[in-house]
Amino acid sequence: MSATCAGARRRHDDTPDTAADFERLAAMPEGPEREALAEKLVEAWLPMAHRLARRYRNRGENLEDLEQVAALGLVKAVDRYDPQRGGAFQPYAIPTIVGELKRYFRDCAWDVHVPRRVQELRNKVRATIQELATAEGADRSPTVAQVAEAAGMSEEDVLTGMEAIGSFRSLSLDAELSGAADDGYSLADTLGRPEARYETVIARESVKPCLHQLPERERRILYLRFFRDMTQAGIAEELGISQMHVSRLISRSCSKIRKQVEAEPQPGNTPVPV
Repeated sequence: MSATCAGARRRHDDTPDTAADFERLAAMPEGPEREALAEKLVEAWLPMAHRLARRYRNRGENLEDLEQVAALGLVKAVDRYDPQRGGAFQPYAIPTIVGELKRYFRDCAWDVHVPRRVQELRNKVRATIQELATAEGADRSPTVAQVAEAAGMSEEDVLTGMEAIGSFRSLSLDAELSGAADDGYSLADTLGRPEARYETVIARESVKPCLHQLPERERRILYLRFFRDMTQAGIAEELGISQMHVSRLISRSCSKIRKQVEAEPQPGNTPVPV
């Protein structure tokens, strides 16, 4: 009679009878013999841990990784279980293993880290949307107001949870876009734009060392012409020289700098990333 009842309570074939082993484990002192018995118990209950891991296999994570996380939870359960408290091992182990799996999804599985509160909002919103979408007569996605009413949340929290749904998995910039006209068209090709002043930065960094080598008067003339936007006549008047002389000095200085830059790379002409 008792054997029949025990069999009726077991819903799976991965719940071995290890009560005697757990009694022995609890009475053993720390040492190699105890470690060997604990390892034996972990191996006996590992199929149950893997079954619990398979519950989460459709959430985008590798099943082998989930099974390893579940095995870690099982090891903790075996180590902490105390048969003297009267409870069976299975109802003690399941919350420990499931908790380890949920902790993994909370702390490690997100590509974009979000606060725990936002993760909980995401899970609640996701579950509510699925319930409403599968309800009888539902022919379209529920509105924010409907989700908020069904979940007992504010619309602001619903929007936060919906934003977090898209944060669980990120998309590589090298990912090929589906439906692209040309093969190899990636997400990166749709982002950003040419920086109009990038070439200007390179040019300025290239000529800096050359400018420092010019005589002081020529550096001042170039500064007034190209940075103060003064006319050659205005520069000539300020420096007390002829406009023709200013023109010759500008032409000579620019030609000299151009030849130096084209001849070889100058120290310090590597553009600084911005």
